[in-house]
Amino acid sequence: MTVHFPFQNTYSTLPANFFARVAPTPVAAPRLIKLNRALAVHLGLDPDVLESPEGAEILAGKRLPDGADPIAMAYAGHQFGHFVPQLGDGRAILLGEVIDKDGVRRDIQLKGSGPTPFSRRGDGRAALGPVLREYIVSEAMFALGIPTTRSLAAVTSGERVQRETMLPGAVLTRVAASHIRVGTFQFFAARGDTDGVRKLADHVISRHYPDIGMAERPYHALLERVVARQADLVARWLLVGFIHGVMNTDNTSISGETIDYGPCAFMDEYNPAQVFSSIDELGRYAYANQPRIALWNLTRLAECLLPLFSDDKDKAIEQAQFILGEFAEKFTAAYQTGLRRKIGLFTARDGDEALVQDLLDAMAKNQADFTLTFRRLSDAAGDADNDSVRAQFTDPAAFDEWATRWRERLTDEPQSTAERQAAMRAVNPAFIPRNHRVEAVIAAAVNNDYTPFEELLTVLSKPYEDQPAYAAYAEPPLPDQRVLQTFCGT
Repeated sequence: MTVHFPFQNTYSTLPANFFARVAPTPVAAPRLIKLNRALAVHLGLDPDVLESPEGAEILAGKRLPDGADPIAMAYAGHQFGHFVPQLGDGRAILLGEVIDKDGVRRDIQLKGSGPTPFSRRGDGRAALGPVLREYIVSEAMFALGIPTTRSLAAVTSGERVQRETMLPGAVLTRVAASHIRVGTFQFFAARGDTDGVRKLADHVISRHYPDIGMAERPYHALLERVVARQADLVARWLLVGFIHGVMNTDNTSISGETIDYGPCAFMDEYNPAQVFSSIDELGRYAYANQPRIALWNLTRLAECLLPLFSDDKDKAIEQAQFILGEFAEKFTAAYQTGLRRKIGLFTARDGDEALVQDLLDAMAKNQADFTLTFRRLSDAAGDADNDSVRAQFTDPAAFDEWATRWRERLTDEPQSTAERQAAMRAVNPAFIPRNHRVEAVIAAAVNNDYTPFEELLTVLSKPYEDQPAYAAYAEPPLPDQRVLQTFCGT
């Protein structure tokens, strides 16, 4: 059976120092766990063929499809604020690019497919748990409407990998608008390779922002676009309680997609200082810090682009600072608009920001579940019964005081009750990939039971629908089910 990928390979036509040519390392006995059939069709691939034994071999890296030009991409990055001049794809190999049904170019990359020249003594493999976590959370983010890389397939390798213990190995097939990161620019800037920075910037403009190619100042426009996309992306994260966990510059995508689901998590109880990542000991990437860190990362990108802005360094810095100064306004606009919609306000009035903030403050003081509070608020918007929302607060009176002001504010809105409730339910999900559910899925899969994995994917594919048959998936964890730490899993 022929497995055909209509590959193009524009990144591998760039200079040789942009990547290393390396083929995936064959695995012992690949077996398909899950194929994202809808995504396969959207990419112009045949899902029936991909589900065949030959397809599983390609998705595991045991066999190369025709037209593939496998490479590991070079990049650098700030990791928890400390600069590392060479990182690169240490366990990921880009097979090539396809044009999807929307005419958008997409990378197809294997994660866990063996060592590369950038592996830094690592084995280049992935354990089953992190592969399933990325599959679950990335597809949940897509269903929530948040820009993200996608998961095309997960396969077991038939081999074991050594981490804290011996674990089953697996490979994820990841799809992205591209895998170019802030750290990719840093790789060349750190070497004083201005020509490399320019070639990379030209490639990014051509691929992601072709409309600015003929602009008077295309590199300034590039920074403006990336700033705008990151501001919008991080606002969207906060609006669903998502914590990336490791917002290093090498995990900051130039396309504006969420990338690299390592120690990521969704909050249960609302807490602005919430951290899950076991390696984020100082809370650098805490929930509420994410906008500040996004701007910090964008500032590192701006530093790389300075030589392309002007030969006059002071002038270049001034121009970059002006563009970076737009981040706060763009983020605040997206975040505040999103918050207003979450409480059923669709016009902006003085006092709205304070009203929403008062709710968030009350939630934080009363250990209210972030997702359920807003979902139940959607229900309460349809009638005068506040009981389901009150139940989220350790002191229900804290909600009562706020609810009186909220209902008074709603009288100024033009929507009918039914319209408001429908609009709120469309932005306040009932289902998120709660940590305890993800961990339970992984534990079952390690014992070769993938039924919980399939069921969780089914639930998360329709996060804004009630799904009465799966109502238990909306509930927060019991005290003994709480997951307090997440791990990179590399």
